[in-house]
Amino acid sequence: MLDIKLIRDGLPALRDAMGRRGKLETLAPLLDEAEALERDRRAVIQTTEAQKAERNAASQQVARLKKAGEDASDAMATSRALGDAITAGDARLAEIEGRLQAILLELPNVTLPDVPAGDETQNRVLRSWGTPREAVDVAPHWEVAERMGILDLARGAKISGSGFIVYRGAGARLVRTLMQWMLDLHTSQHGYEEVWVPVVVNRATMTGTGQLPKFEDDMYALSGDDGFLIPTAEVPVTNLYRDEILDAAQLPMGLCAYSPCFRREAGSAGKDTRGLLRVHQFDKVELVRYATPETSLDEHERLTGHAERVLQLLELPYRVLLLAAGDTGFSSARTYDLEVFAPGVGKWLEVSSSSVFTDFQARRANIRYRPAAGEKPRFVHTLNASGLAFPRIIAAVLEHHQQPDGSVRVPEALRAALGTDVLR
Repeated sequence: MLDIKLIRDGLPALRDAMGRRGKLETLAPLLDEAEALERDRRAVIQTTEAQKAERNAASQQVARLKKAGEDASDAMATSRALGDAITAGDARLAEIEGRLQAILLELPNVTLPDVPAGDETQNRVLRSWGTPREAVDVAPHWEVAERMGILDLARGAKISGSGFIVYRGAGARLVRTLMQWMLDLHTSQHGYEEVWVPVVVNRATMTGTGQLPKFEDDMYALSGDDGFLIPTAEVPVTNLYRDEILDAAQLPMGLCAYSPCFRREAGSAGKDTRGLLRVHQFDKVELVRYATPETSLDEHERLTGHAERVLQLLELPYRVLLLAAGDTGFSSARTYDLEVFAPGVGKWLEVSSSSVFTDFQARRANIRYRPAAGEKPRFVHTLNASGLAFPRIIAAVLEHHQQPDGSVRVPEALRAALGTDVLR
């Protein structure tokens, strides 16, 4: 959530920020309403403060008249009328502030100055690693996997519906291996604390990280419980410290978690429907960091490097994109996408989004830290990245490491845990 000061004192800058995202036309009515509400808020406060001063004066007059034994009925009536007006003003003020808070929940974060304006066509490739394999004589991953018997798309669709996957044999073992290997890497080499979190969260938790209220249609809701299946472990992990004040000595803090993830993908019908490219349930290891405002940008680079290390160890060529404002997620102030090239489908596949949210999520979830004893608490800055999501990683491994005989070379980092150096 944005600081309400942006509505009170920085609307021109806020309009410019929404324009950079390509959202100004859509959000203009909300911004206009917020501007009008803020004028009303200031007028109500001014009127109410004046009425309170008048009531105090009337109360003093009542006291003087009674002390002098004189008739105080008129002064008392004036005081009561002012009290009624003040009560009405306070109610109106609460109504205005409630609506302003509701508007703030609908507005995306302000992107950082280095984020390009515009849509996805303005995304910038910052760097790359490795050499993508030519898309020649490489079968798509779903053909290879089904021929090996490690992926059962038909039965996944039968038992759950389109977009749900069954892994079998070595495929199931590969999923389990990726989970343990990634968690061990991030905890032993990158300094993260591992946590195991629920996959069902409440509405306040989903609101804290920005999924609600705007993206409720993309979520799997539990009827009657006001609960939701998580779209990513970012949601419960970031909310672990909701409504708490951390000590500055705890920052920066890094947490990692494995979880299944559930997304309805509303509005994405017909996009990347083959194989593992777009599914409704998938597995992922998530990285979450808390930082101070002064260190969050450095932490973003560190976090991104941790996700990149996974790709390097899996021997998968990748590139790092700085997303333009119009392609940056609702809550993010800056996002780097990590993409691997899948030669079997001839596409770059996003396998991680590494984002810094500044204090946007922390304001929604009320996560603060105290810089020093006796100092006023400040909002933390939150960050997260996939470290990594499994389906597209598996797709890239099956395609990039595919051999002429149709087998797949297992990256060296996984061989010991997987128990083989080749998938056949």
